Amino acid sequence: MSQAPMQLYGYFRSSAAYRVRIALALKGLACESRPVNLRTGEHAFPEYQAVNPQCLVPTLVTFAHSLTQSLAIIEYLEEIHPEPPLLPRQPLERARVRALALTVACDIHPINNLRVTHYLADPLDQDEAVRQRWSQHWIGLGFEAIERELAASAFTGRFCHGDEPGLADLCLIPQVYTARRVAAPLDAYPTILRIDAACRQHPAFQAARPEAQPDAPPELRN
Repeated sequence: MSQAPMQLYGYFRSSAAYRVRIALALKGLACESRPVNLRTGEHAFPEYQAVNPQCLVPTLVTFAHSLTQSLAIIEYLEEIHPEPPLLPRQPLERARVRALALTVACDIHPINNLRVTHYLADPLDQDEAVRQRWSQHWIGLGFEAIERELAASAFTGRFCHGDEPGLADLCLIPQVYTARRVAAPLDAYPTILRIDAACRQHPAFQAARPEAQPDAPPELRN
């Protein structure tokens, strides 16, 4: 069997890697999975540091080049394989979609990822209940703003922007998955939940879900 032209280094539960997996699946691009276990510290091993000096996931390796940062990777995929598009054609609409995506990728996710919660635990000595409340707070703050935008905008359709999934959905759905994992209340966000339900019926989102990944624990895999 020939090697896939791209390799994606990621972790099954990483929401940033989850975004890239959805993009690859939507575009039908072949990609070999290279799991990096964040829980056991594989991301800090010298072998992976040589691939990604930040020691973060995801990393997409293509043509012997390592691409990092999920949104940069997704934009690359959009440029090399523009169909189906992840961004609308009109500049104002593109800006709206990017803003929704960045609300998740820049304002919610970075302060709730594993290295932040680990730092809260050690050296800041915060217990699991405090760390969970931390995550719930920042997710709720971001989701309140996203819900207002989605509920009020005429651009919102079956998905975040129109009736086909795009960049905003790629960022939102992994964050909803994380919200459920940390037991964040979601009843106040009916539009987000409606879009999440639509995405979870889509084959590309189903293929990219954490439970479907080869490095998911057997008790979660399905």
